[in-house]
Amino acid sequence: MDTSSQQSVPPPSSVLFARGVISRLAIWPILRVAVQENWGGPDAAAKRTWLASVIVDAFEEQTPTPDDQYVEEMILQIMEDEFEAVVEDGSAESVAQDIVRLWDESKVGTQDLVLKFEQLADGLKGKKTEVQVQVADGEEEWSDEDGDDDEAGDEAPQLLEHPIPKASKEPEIDEDGFTLVKGKGRR
Repeated sequence: MDTSSQQSVPPPSSVLFARGVISRLAIWPILRVAVQENWGGPDAAAKRTWLASVIVDAFEEQTPTPDDQYVEEMILQIMEDEFEAVVEDGSAESVAQDIVRLWDESKVGTQDLVLKFEQLADGLKGKKTEVQVQVADGEEEWSDEDGDDDEAGDEAPQLLEHPIPKASKEPEIDEDGFTLVKGKGRR
């Protein structure tokens, strides 16, 4: 058998990890809405797949292995750059933590978490996802007769997952109507 063909087949742990990342991204409500509403343009679904490949490549090519904070920052940056969405609901943190767990589990051949995410993703196929979108309140948003928004609508939407995670903590709103974001203390 030709050794070049053997090298083109990724190891089972890589395939398992990639399946898990694709499934985890597929169940993230904000990314689901971004793809559903074509925030990334007509190729939004392809961008979701590309995001998964960027994450997988980062884990397979970087030493030391990326941590959850690195993954979270990468996801947030790509969401802003590719989907024009500023995600401030804290959900990217749990996605990043899950991806790190997927990496750890796939390296030892455990597929329980991958199967869980795949099952959840399969259950969501074809279903619409709704989230609450907040537009920056600095100016009033006006629409002209054609329904096009003026400059106030040019900013990236800021999303809150609905219902808001960690329901015991209500978001703090300042006098101008902005949601105050509190630092996590580790950045």
